[in-house]
Amino acid sequence: MEQELIDILTIEGKKTGNICLKSEIHTHGHYHNTVHIWFYDTDGHILLAQRSAKKELYPLLWDVSVAGHVDAGETLKEAAVREIREESNLVVKKKHLQKIGVFESFRSYDTGITDNEFHHTYICDLKTTWNQLTPAIDEVEAFKLVSFAKFRSILEHIGVDNHFVATNKTYYQTVFDAIVNQKSEL
Repeated sequence: MEQELIDILTIEGKKTGNICLKSEIHTHGHYHNTVHIWFYDTDGHILLAQRSAKKELYPLLWDVSVAGHVDAGETLKEAAVREIREESNLVVKKKHLQKIGVFESFRSYDTGITDNEFHHTYICDLKTTWNQLTPAIDEVEAFKLVSFAKFRSILEHIGVDNHFVATNKTYYQTVFDAIVNQKSEL
């Protein structure tokens, strides 16, 4: 299998013209782009994905519906559509993705991983039932829908019940607010 190449960015998020193997991007601490896609449904639920037990960081944590790295030369929406298909077997059109922001996630871990990522974050109406999604082996253990009330409760008790990265509470609140606002416009 061919290794993925990732565009290296500056601390301001601009392309440097250099690329790096995905397998090395975190060991060198290069700044790079990722996409996060949060799905919601018209009944007031948000789709969560449980990270694979094989993941080095946050295994089995319930988190963003779909996320992944942007390959070198790939547009953000192309990456989002690809990651959705790879992680859930769901086909989504670019026009259905609504960008809500770019969030910096710069941190180092005791494992030697340095995450210097720009999370380009989208929300999208889930136009199928969640149990028709197929979790990608090595990426996702399972999917589940949680009500808006449950999502709010998870935020209030972040870091307690294997949901969400505790240090990212503001990010999750921003995502939640965007979904609630979008749903109220439907």
